[in-house]
Amino acid sequence: MKNVYDVIIIGCGASGLMAANVLKSRNKKILILDMGNSPARKLAISGGGNCNFTNTNANYTKYFGMNPRFITSALSQFSPSDMLNLIKENNIEFIEKEPGRYFCKNGAKDIVNLLLKNVEKANIKFNEKVNNISKIQDLFIVNTTNFEFICKSIIIASGGVSYPILDVSNIGYMVAKNFGHKIIPIRPALCAIKTKYFGSELSGISLPVQIKTSDRIINDDLLFTHFGLGGPAIYRASLSTGKFIINFVPNIDLFNKLKELKQTNGKKSLSTILSKFIPSKLANVFTAIRNGNIADFKDIDLKNISDKINNFEISDYELIGMQSAEITFGGIDTKDISSKTMESKLCPGLFFAGEVMDINGDLGGFNLQWAFSSGYVAGLNA
Repeated sequence: MKNVYDVIIIGCGASGLMAANVLKSRNKKILILDMGNSPARKLAISGGGNCNFTNTNANYTKYFGMNPRFITSALSQFSPSDMLNLIKENNIEFIEKEPGRYFCKNGAKDIVNLLLKNVEKANIKFNEKVNNISKIQDLFIVNTTNFEFICKSIIIASGGVSYPILDVSNIGYMVAKNFGHKIIPIRPALCAIKTKYFGSELSGISLPVQIKTSDRIINDDLLFTHFGLGGPAIYRASLSTGKFIINFVPNIDLFNKLKELKQTNGKKSLSTILSKFIPSKLANVFTAIRNGNIADFKDIDLKNISDKINNFEISDYELIGMQSAEITFGGIDTKDISSKTMESKLCPGLFFAGEVMDINGDLGGFNLQWAFSSGYVAGLNA
């Protein structure tokens, strides 16, 4: 029968290509369909183009969603160490920027080329929009704008819908829903926020902060932007909901420091004193209503100012949007997917891999490791 495959993979990203490599090693006849014009487009720009391909600290505590523990089986079947070994075996140079966090030394193209090495060009059709997938008896029918394909198994590896400029698609959610799967509402994540708490005069300033969210404490760098706040600390906080409490001077009891300096540097202005702990432009923001010699401030006034700096509440903000978010939070509910095989519990032969599911990793290589691990498992079982 013409155009019949063992497995068709929807999406030519990190998870789809990993699945394809495993399927090729099993001598399966495969086809990858992608609506864009090139492979692994998000992978190619990840990590600032250097591809933070894994993090050896990966475990369920680094993931978010309805059931973060869902990742445990996949990460045990293809672990960060396995990914690192794959990189070493193929002589790809890498660097460890932080403990356990690995990047490609010569750019993401090395990983892309590795994933493409065993996948023939004939196995990939680019610029191919999938319009509908149906199932008749034990076979899936895949209708695209140009063709009709038939296969025994499907792997949905279409990713999320952030970075629409990269020709992303919501087909994965549509297919899953058509086969009875629930979709957890999606939103942008690992992104900056818009807020009017600070003016554009602070744009470009970066400093280490501590952020408390509804479910965790984050220690990382914050960046002031012309529209609000960004940087790794805010990106990571965007995985949580509700208000953020920012400590601009973590690990410092600012009130006691100010009381001490009031005694020893009483003739210096409060803004000058605060500039010892935070950037001077930020100090000017906190002293805009009242400045002057620190000796002229009562302790209760210093307490109020230090409390603001140690516990600045951000409750009125807006996530920057899908156009620049690194991931899509939410996705296909994992409750109806086998964590051991990535196969649908509702439709035999239907598999899922990567970001299309409701698994959302922290900043630092965790999302790519999930893509590789889930793609590996799907490829092993489809």
